[in-house]
Amino acid sequence: MKKSVLFASAALMMCYFTSCGGGKKTEEAAADATVETKTEAAVPEYKLLDLPTVDLSTFPKDADGWITMFDGKTLNGWRGYDRTDVPNAWEVNDGAIHIKGSGAGEAGAKDGGDLVFAHKFKNFELEWEWKVAKGANSGVFILIQEVEGQPSYISSPEYQILDNANHPDAKLGKDGNRMSASLYDMIPAKPQNSKPFGEWNKSKIMCYKGTVVHYQNDEPVVEYHLWTQQWKEMLDASKFSKDKWPLAYELLLNCGGPNKEGFIGLQDHGDDVWYRNIKIKVLD
Repeated sequence: MKKSVLFASAALMMCYFTSCGGGKKTEEAAADATVETKTEAAVPEYKLLDLPTVDLSTFPKDADGWITMFDGKTLNGWRGYDRTDVPNAWEVNDGAIHIKGSGAGEAGAKDGGDLVFAHKFKNFELEWEWKVAKGANSGVFILIQEVEGQPSYISSPEYQILDNANHPDAKLGKDGNRMSASLYDMIPAKPQNSKPFGEWNKSKIMCYKGTVVHYQNDEPVVEYHLWTQQWKEMLDASKFSKDKWPLAYELLLNCGGPNKEGFIGLQDHGDDVWYRNIKIKVLD
């Protein structure tokens, strides 16, 4: 009888301590999960700028709806990224917008930096022509968000502009995804049909409800779909992944911001590049 009582008491004590210990572990696990969830949900801090824009209705528009973004004579409608004036490194030369090469690479010229057309676009077709000096690099950006203290490409898909034969970027990345007309560091342009440095190329970007198509010399060469699982997976595998660049990942994952719109820009990569016949058709 005494042994039965002792065994019963011992069993009760073991259940009590196990229950208490298990409760503590459960609480600790729940707390850890909460901390982990908060860490995962944390978004890098950034500030979007609200700089002057232009009235698109004041720009020439033809019978087919194409709006002239560059008149071949002035930089009317254009300004520097994250600034209200035009950087001195950009000029109009022989009917083209020219970025004067500084040799400074991504650092750009002393008074350089990227150039943006000061109007936000959502659904559109954009056409232009371009040529590069030997070994030159540049890019055309869409859906740019102007983020204080950050480069334009942190928030924007890039149509690569490159001298494929002489710039080392052509051999970097993966499967040629840094060659001209590629979605930079994500999708290679195929076929790769760019012309040699010094010759004019014709390009187009169609952006409509998240579907984006790159054209080079009248051929479609890239297609992708923003805000999809495919888009997320491409970001995960790129230099803009969450591990490598959290802020870029956040901005590009939500490309165009809440209104899914942004600026169009030309990149100063420190090299001589020319752009002309820039026009756009709004598809909204």
